[in-house]
Amino acid sequence: MNEQLRIVLDTNVVLDWLVFDDASIAPLRAAHAAGRVCLLARADTLTELARVLAYPLFALSADAQTTALAQYAALRLPEEPIPEPVSTVLLKKLPICRDPDDQKFLELARDQAATYLLSKDKRLLELNRRKFGLPFTILTPTAFTARLADSAQA
Repeated sequence: MNEQLRIVLDTNVVLDWLVFDDASIAPLRAAHAAGRVCLLARADTLTELARVLAYPLFALSADAQTTALAQYAALRLPEEPIPEPVSTVLLKKLPICRDPDDQKFLELARDQAATYLLSKDKRLLELNRRKFGLPFTILTPTAFTARLADSAQA
């Protein structure tokens, strides 16, 4: 994996990175810092992140919420315009998620030519196991880390 990988993180993975400082995200964070991966997001994924950061369960102050959202916005690439004419990748029909909140991550991964969508959501991961011919791979952060390690040894 010598080229920079384009990665979409679902909201739970972003929370693990920014809020919970989950150790399983450390290799992803290091790969981002080293320029091996770039993170993709768009307005609706950032809106969802803002909504989730405000959940009472997390007990984050307004300042902590604002800081986390700003940190993620700073980590990600700005959304790129969809190329004209529309490429065949963008014409690729996506499966419909049972959870409509997950559909935007599939669309973002397709529309911004992501290599991977990282998620711990069982429904999203199931889509990868089916034969939809997605133009990206859906993996857990742990599985992605294993791929990074394998490619570093190759």
